[in-house]
Amino acid sequence: MYKPVCFFTLSWLFAMLIFPGVPARSGDSLLKDNITVRQGDSAVLKCGVDSKVTRVAWLNRTTILFAGSEKWTLDPRVVLMENTPATEYSIKILAVDVHDEGPYVCTILTNKKPKSTKVHLIVQVPARITNISQDVTVNEGSNVNLMCVAIGRPEASVVWKHHSVRGVRKFVMDGEHLELRAITKEQSGSYECIASNDISTPDTGTVQVTVNYPPSISSARSTGTPVGQKGVLQCEASAVPRPDFEWYKEDRRLFNGLNGMKIENQGKISMLVFFNVSEEDYGNYTCVAMNKMGVTNASIILYGPGAMHDVNGAALSPYCAQSLAVTVTLLYFLKF
Repeated sequence: MYKPVCFFTLSWLFAMLIFPGVPARSGDSLLKDNITVRQGDSAVLKCGVDSKVTRVAWLNRTTILFAGSEKWTLDPRVVLMENTPATEYSIKILAVDVHDEGPYVCTILTNKKPKSTKVHLIVQVPARITNISQDVTVNEGSNVNLMCVAIGRPEASVVWKHHSVRGVRKFVMDGEHLELRAITKEQSGSYECIASNDISTPDTGTVQVTVNYPPSISSARSTGTPVGQKGVLQCEASAVPRPDFEWYKEDRRLFNGLNGMKIENQGKISMLVFFNVSEEDYGNYTCVAMNKMGVTNASIILYGPGAMHDVNGAALSPYCAQSLAVTVTLLYFLKF
C-alpha cells in the first residue's frame, strides 16, 4: 500500500494528466473558476464531497496543502475549515498576499478513480503611490516636470489636480508624468496626485510648486492729510520671493526716523508714516518694490485737504483743479 504522500501526489498528477479540467460530479458543486480577494483579506476555497469520496487533498501547484485532515504545508496562514457540512471540504488562506495568487486544485479519489476540480485565486492590490516628486521652486517661464508612480492590481490610474494659491481647484491631466511648460505665477500652488483602481480609497500625494516672479504694485493711492495730523502712504506689491521696499521723495531716499517719518513693512505692504504732517511733507513720493526677479515703482502724492485730485488720487495742478471745479459747477447747474 502506498504511503499517503506518494498516493496523493500520484493521484494529483494522474488527475492532471489523464483528466485535465474534468470536474468530479461528487466534488465540484461549490467550486468556482476564479476567486477574487483583496490583499490582506481571507480566501476560502471550497470543495464538495460525498460518501463516494475516499481520499481528498488540496494542492497549490505542486505543493500539497492538506491531505484529508492532515496539514502538509508549513504556512500558518493556511487552515482547514472546521464546523462545515459533511459535504464540504474547504480551506482558508488568511491575510492573502500577491504570492498566493495562482491555481489551486482539489483532488478527489472516488471508486479508485482520481478526479480534480480547479480554481484560480486572484489577488487584488489597492492603488499605492510608491514615488512622487519633491516640492520644487522655479522661476517664472521655466519648465517643470512632476512625477507620481503608483502600483496596484488591477493597474492603478493616476490623475493630477491643481490647488492654486487662490483656492481654485481644477483637473490638470492624467498619467504618471505632468509637464508644465513656461510656467506662470498663476500655476503655482499644490499639485495633488490621486492614484486609484476602485479596490479601496484612492491614495494621494502632494507636490508644492513655488513660482518666483518679479514685483507688481497692485495698490498705491495718494492721500490727503491736514497739517499737524498723522498721515500714511501705503504701497502694496505682489511678488515671490517677498519684495523689499524703499521710499524716496524726489531723488532722496527716506529712512526711519528722518524728519518724523517711519517706514513700516508688513509682508507685501509697505507704509510711510508721518506722525505730524507739515507743509514741507507735501509732495510726490516714490515706492520701490524689488526682489531677485526684478524691480518696479509707483508714484504716490501726500497732499493737503485743499488740493483737488483726479480719479486715481493724484494731486492736480492749481490750474487743472480750477478748471475741474468750473466744469463740475456748470454741469451741476445744467442738470437743473
